[in-house]
Amino acid sequence: MLFTLSAVLLQPVTGGLLMMLSSTALSERWLVISLALYAVAGLFWIPVIFMQIEMRDLARIADAQGQPLPPRYLALFRRWMLFGVPGFGSVMMILWLMIARPQF
Repeated sequence: MLFTLSAVLLQPVTGGLLMMLSSTALSERWLVISLALYAVAGLFWIPVIFMQIEMRDLARIADAQGQPLPPRYLALFRRWMLFGVPGFGSVMMILWLMIARPQF
């Protein structure tokens, strides 16, 4: 939580500073797409936090009782993977856009 929250808070701040230093206009298409993808990533990652907390709790209970993981855990894990693909994919696309800065 510490690393994720600090990254979420610092990335817009440092990105804004880099924009100013590089004289990049907010209207540049690659930047607009990057910001939209940042929002998409957030929409997929926020629910993942709550899934991870519930999965942790279910795993602790199963371990304490000497039982296998319950079906709810496995359902959450599948959903976690489904949410992770577009969330992580968005971040990878943002990285490419920041490096390539394509002219659309």
